Formats: sequence, structure tokens, C-alpha cells
Amino acid sequence: MNLFKSLLLLFVAVTLSYADGKGLAKSLGLNPSSKAIKQWEMVFEKDSKMAKYGIDKLSDSDKEALKKYLTAHAADSDHPAAAGI
Repeated sequence: MNLFKSLLLLFVAVTLSYADGKGLAKSLGLNPSSKAIKQWEMVFEKDSKMAKYGIDKLSDSDKEALKKYLTAHAADSDHPAAAGI
């Protein structure tokens, strides 16, 4: 039983430390295709705009991962996110 608990704890720690942009966007209720690339970039330029979406509470590395995901799948990107995916 101890081995199971240790493995579970390790899995949770690894999963949380490697949160990707898609997971972060989903947890914040953000849809990348709801804005154009420039609009997402503007969100990350001001603390007040980041606070509106809850982005201000993320670590710098999570903010960067989220910004990369949101701009890569924005409405005017080459690969916009489809609703529900």
C-alpha cells in the first residue's frame, strides 16, 4: 500500500509541475479562438487584464505556456481551436 501511495504522489506531482497551456486554459475557462492573436497578446501586457481572467495568479512559466497556447490557437491563427476540443 505504501508503494501505491508513493507512486500516486509522484504522478500527481509530475502532472502538476508540467501543466500545459491547454490544461491551464481549460482550468481558467479560456477559449483560445475567442480572441485574435493580438488580442491575447494585449491581455498579457497588463496586470489588470490578466487579473480579469485569473492569469495573474499563475507562475511565470505557466503564464508563458498559457500565452503560447492561446496565441497558437487564436481565432486568426493557422490552427484555431475548435469549440469543445
